[in-house]
Amino acid sequence: MTTEVKHKFWFVTGSQFLYGPEVLEQVAEDSRKIINQLNDSGKLPYPIEFKTVGVTAENITETMKEANYDDSVAGIITWAHTFSPAKNWIRGTQLLNKPLLHLATQMLNTIPYDTIDFDYMNLNQSAHGDREYAFINARLRLNNKIIFGHWADEDIQLQIGKWMDVAVAYDESFKIKIVTFADKMRNVAVTDGDKIEAQIKLGWTVDYWGVGDLVEYVNSVDESDIDKLYDDLQDQYDFVQGDNSTEKFEHNVKYQLREYIGIKKFLDDKGYSGFTTNFEDLVGLEQLPGLAAQLLMADGYGFAGEGDWKTAALTRLLKIVSHNQATAFMEDYTLDLRKGHEAILGSHMLEVDPTIASDKPRVEVHPLDIGGKEDPARLVFTGRSGDAVDVTLADFGDEFKLISYDVTGNKPEADTPYLPVAKQLWTPKAGLKAGAESWLTVGGGHHTTLSFSVDSEQLTDLANLFGIKFVNLK
Repeated sequence: MTTEVKHKFWFVTGSQFLYGPEVLEQVAEDSRKIINQLNDSGKLPYPIEFKTVGVTAENITETMKEANYDDSVAGIITWAHTFSPAKNWIRGTQLLNKPLLHLATQMLNTIPYDTIDFDYMNLNQSAHGDREYAFINARLRLNNKIIFGHWADEDIQLQIGKWMDVAVAYDESFKIKIVTFADKMRNVAVTDGDKIEAQIKLGWTVDYWGVGDLVEYVNSVDESDIDKLYDDLQDQYDFVQGDNSTEKFEHNVKYQLREYIGIKKFLDDKGYSGFTTNFEDLVGLEQLPGLAAQLLMADGYGFAGEGDWKTAALTRLLKIVSHNQATAFMEDYTLDLRKGHEAILGSHMLEVDPTIASDKPRVEVHPLDIGGKEDPARLVFTGRSGDAVDVTLADFGDEFKLISYDVTGNKPEADTPYLPVAKQLWTPKAGLKAGAESWLTVGGGHHTTLSFSVDSEQLTDLANLFGIKFVNLK
């Protein structure tokens, strides 16, 4: 499943008739110049199109209504080139249901002291035009994004690009469909939640299907498709037979590929973008999906274990934001509490996404002392170093909370020969003690999405768009 979607953004420039037609022509020309250079910058993941100069309540309202019903438009970018009376924007802004970015900028990045005159002042009134426009958005209690700075600066362009990724993910969130094969793990609280409220607030559809429905797909996979994928994977990953016989290794790996192909066909046939499994309910399957789940996550599908549909959907959402770069389902596994080594070792039984691998993953087959099934094949690899966010979605009954902290990712200090799973080490930037205490206090769960490509600003923007609380533990 791809995380690349075709979207565009409309650019609407604010002005008024007061200054005459020549000024309005210049406003449009300057807007096109900005848009062309932004599109040519290579910093934006999606194109911008110049839509119109907003000069009346009528043409602004019609533009916003048109944007609502154009599925290719992911959001609106606005700028006040001249003074733009804010009352003209009220109705259109009230009707707009797409993300809105107010780019508070100016045509030039300097003051032309030697030539500045009243004609220049009439044309270039962004300094107070943007304030007039921003007031009405604040008065309307909008959750719009504001970016201030010169449009040609690289940092501003990168910030616009990051917001675009959030806006597209917000739109795509209402298309996220998660299938839970069996229910969630019994007696666990944090993975439960209100599916109806999640669909209302976040757009997520969550459906239950019995494992038997999946087994039919898995059992019907053609052997030739499995053999071809087995050969292809040897070019991508190292196959390590270990203590297994040749027959057992090949069979167990190929069974995971059977599960991969079967699950993928099930998801695609029924329009799902993510799934969950549960080791407590594997009737009809030989193995808990391990390698199968990892390969599907590498394809861009959302996933979480133990029936945790919230984290499966969150992982899919953040894969869209990150273009499926270095974003993985994760779980707090065990701790290093030694002074100077404080860290969390993250992993899962089998299913950690190889998009965060720093080395070439190895396909291995080992026992799994849970679930009562055959030894599952899995990818074994080491995570990466760098800045990341670790984020979870918690349902508190009366509200959803997006909980996150900034972390420093590190590679494990040593090998784990008796724990053959994918591993990632990280430490909250606030410190393990302060970070863990804050996380525990606010009720953050043990299943998370760890991303080296998404940042806290984007998470803030997402929470604002959804109208849910963002708890940023820094």
